[in-house]
Amino acid sequence: MNASYLLLTSLLFLLPFIAQVSAQPGCSVSSKEVSVAENNPPGYVVTTINLEVGFTATIDPSSQDGSYFTIQGSQLQLVKSVDYENDPVLIVTVACQNTAGQRDTLDIIVSIINLNDNSPVFKQTDVNVTVPEDTKVNATIVAREDLSASDADLDTIYYELDSTMQDTTNYFAIKGTNNPEIYLQKALDFAKINSTTLILYAKDRPMGSSETTHTATATINIIIEQSDTKPPWFLPCSFIDADESICISGPYSGRVNMSEMSTEPLTLDPGPIYAKDPDYTINEKIVYSIVGGNADNVFSVDADTGNLTMNKVASSPDSYQLQVMATQVNNKQKYSVVSVEIKVINKSDSAPCFESNTYTGIVSVGVAPRSLVFQVEDSSSPLMIKATDNDFPDKFNPNIEYYIKNSTDFIATKDGLILTNVNLLSPRTVIMEAVAKDMVSLQAASTIITVEIIFSADKTTSDKIYTAQDMGILGGILAALLLITLVFLGLMIYKHYGKTVKFLINKKFSKDFPESYENHTYNQDEHPDLSAKEQESSENGGTTELQQPSFFLSSSKEEIDGLPKASTASTVIFDLEEKEENEEEEVKEDTKQEKEVKSILKTDRNEGDHGYKAVWFKTDVDPDAGEKVEVIKDNASDYDDGSDQDLQEDEEEDDKDDHHRGPGAAEVMINMSSTATEDINV
Repeated sequence: MNASYLLLTSLLFLLPFIAQVSAQPGCSVSSKEVSVAENNPPGYVVTTINLEVGFTATIDPSSQDGSYFTIQGSQLQLVKSVDYENDPVLIVTVACQNTAGQRDTLDIIVSIINLNDNSPVFKQTDVNVTVPEDTKVNATIVAREDLSASDADLDTIYYELDSTMQDTTNYFAIKGTNNPEIYLQKALDFAKINSTTLILYAKDRPMGSSETTHTATATINIIIEQSDTKPPWFLPCSFIDADESICISGPYSGRVNMSEMSTEPLTLDPGPIYAKDPDYTINEKIVYSIVGGNADNVFSVDADTGNLTMNKVASSPDSYQLQVMATQVNNKQKYSVVSVEIKVINKSDSAPCFESNTYTGIVSVGVAPRSLVFQVEDSSSPLMIKATDNDFPDKFNPNIEYYIKNSTDFIATKDGLILTNVNLLSPRTVIMEAVAKDMVSLQAASTIITVEIIFSADKTTSDKIYTAQDMGILGGILAALLLITLVFLGLMIYKHYGKTVKFLINKKFSKDFPESYENHTYNQDEHPDLSAKEQESSENGGTTELQQPSFFLSSSKEEIDGLPKASTASTVIFDLEEKEENEEEEVKEDTKQEKEVKSILKTDRNEGDHGYKAVWFKTDVDPDAGEKVEVIKDNASDYDDGSDQDLQEDEEEDDKDDHHRGPGAAEVMINMSSTATEDINV
């Protein structure tokens, strides 16, 4: 009994263990939740199943996503590629069973990992929109909902706007990087932009990202519709800015004859009155009216055509300054005003007429612009066209102006000269029309000018054609050379004849003032040697020795002859008489001299004494006695025979002059010793 009790007790004790062994599953996995990236290849291993001995694993047919999986041995594999966008989570049930009939199940949850494998998608890839020209800045052009893109990967979309046409990107922009709404950021101008194409990019990664980026594009075609934004423009006109949004016209001008009414529309310059709507696609109708300056209602304008006509004759010579307005019919606030000047002139019966129907000229290749064209017949004479007018007595109409009509190589001056306008580079023949126009009556005449452009070597009468500029330069050079020559000549004359000129001037002053008894020519300051010799002569016997200045050596015979002899002699005598009165007393006291002192005023002559000097008056010499003035020849080698002969002839001429003077004439004789350097008789 004890044995039975022990056995029963043992069984009871082992029963839990036996029950536990019988409840243990036949398969297991390390984790019932696994992750798998999408777009996997077939046969991808999801996980490994751990099987107990005697157990096998299969896919439970009741499994929700069992079709995606298969079991190869102990590996759970995918039989096809999975897509996160379609099946983000898969659940598979694995059944484990042994031969004893024990069966267990195992649920495995497979999460699919999302990859960036999809591009953004626009609702519309081609968008067309029409935008009026007067659309306000910051207005929405294309709404956000029409341009938003989607991404199956649920990524954030980044947008970028670009233009296929140059210089149109600045007109349009998007609201933000993640907001594709397009708005107008710059005012439109139909004259500059009437259409454009924009490209909108949608990307699933930020700009500049290194990750794989998928991009989608949408095309936005924008058509600009012109609006009525500008007032009328009078033509012709000129743009005042680079935008060409404002065009300013100049005044019109015309002429009417005094006391004569024209029945036809007036001819105006630069043309008839005409205005247009610059919004040309709209082209609103324009009407014209005169709003000022129409004194006495002389003129009227056609409202539709703008033609200006006369209502009555102009009786005043004053000009009319009309103000003509062009207004749009649909909006009178869009208008423009232009000035029209009508001059009242005397009637012209004759138009200008050229003297010749054709002119022919010649010019060299390579001449500078503004060079003269010369006549073919005379290549040294410039080609000049001339028109006459029979309305003037001399047929010269000062109101005529000339211009070249169909050539830019040449121009015509107001005087009718033909000049080059460009640098002529090759030989050729130019045929052009020249017009002479009366700027008052506006009458004109024309002629034909033929100009032969040749190489300078082809010219036979002149090798070089000098322009006025060349001649001006040459004249300046010659004037400068002449001035230098005159200055040099003056310096040379002053150097060689300066003392002589001073001498002649001093003699002139002594002649003009006879009451002065002072001889400035022989003063002590200029000729100290002469003063010293006079002093010595006074001390040695009262004889006076006159030393000729050195500049007489360089003077010619004609210069010596030209000196005022009588005046010089008188002046010297007066000086000597004044000195004699002062010296006579000294001579009387000095009686112990080795040589007898004689009076300076002597009528007799001592020709034997070579050192004797004497002064006498003509009254003391008998003219009938045959007295003759002689000059004792000097033996000095410094003088040649020719010089002595000239001096002798001068003395003879002086002697003859003394006879003609008659009684009372004074004479001075200077007798030089052999040691003297000069012999002169004055």
